[in-house]
This record gives sequence, structure tokens and C-alpha cells, in this order.
Amino acid sequence: MHRTRKGFTLIELLIVVVIIGILAAIAIPKFADTKRKAYITAMKSDLKNLVSAAEAHFSDNPATGYATFTFPTTGSAGVMISGSGTATGWSATATHANAAGASCTIGVGTGVVAPLSEGEPGGSACR
Repeated sequence: MHRTRKGFTLIELLIVVVIIGILAAIAIPKFADTKRKAYITAMKSDLKNLVSAAEAHFSDNPATGYATFTFPTTGSAGVMISGSGTATGWSATATHANAAGASCTIGVGTGVVAPLSEGEPGGSACR
């Protein structure tokens, strides 16, 4: 009676492991970049919501303008916001706990701290 062996050789298994390793080495950096883009999008979204809140405050309080607007300190999960305002303008910066070094800045009106893209977070305002 003749028995045949069924299964994979060690070489075949090693080739499969190497191919999986190469695919993982390509996919992991792309996934990390996608997560960073998602964090930046969350920061932009929070700043856009902040524009609406600040403008509502300004229209309700024209005498004091943006100077009495209370800036929120947190936004979406992990987003921290800091800002300041004057009677005629305001600026704010958003950072994310999981996106080290990334921040988005926005400003509206005059008297803001730095020249920013008017009312639109994005472009050169995010880094």
C-alpha cells in the first residue's frame, strides 16, 4: 500500500509569511495617515461649528462683540480648542490628542492674533 502525504512544505509556508509581511509593511503607514486625516477633519468640523456659535453670540451681543464670547475648551472626542476674541474679531486653534503636531487655526473679523483664512478652517490654516 502506497501512502501519499498531503500538506504544505516549509518553503511554501515561509513564502506566504513573507508575502503577508510585505503587504502589512505597505498597508500600516497608509492606515496611520488615514487616521491623521480623520483627526484633522474632526478639528476642522469643530472649528466650523465654533464659527456658527461665535456669529450667533455676536448677533445677540453687538455692543460687546466677540470679546464676551466664551470659547469651548473641548470639541469632538480628543479635540482641544483654545481661542480669544476682541470686540471686532476672534481666532481659535484646535489640536487633537492623537495627532501630535497637527493643529488647525481659524479667525473671523479684525483684531485677530494672526492673519488667517477668513472663517474657513483648512488649506494653509491646518498643519
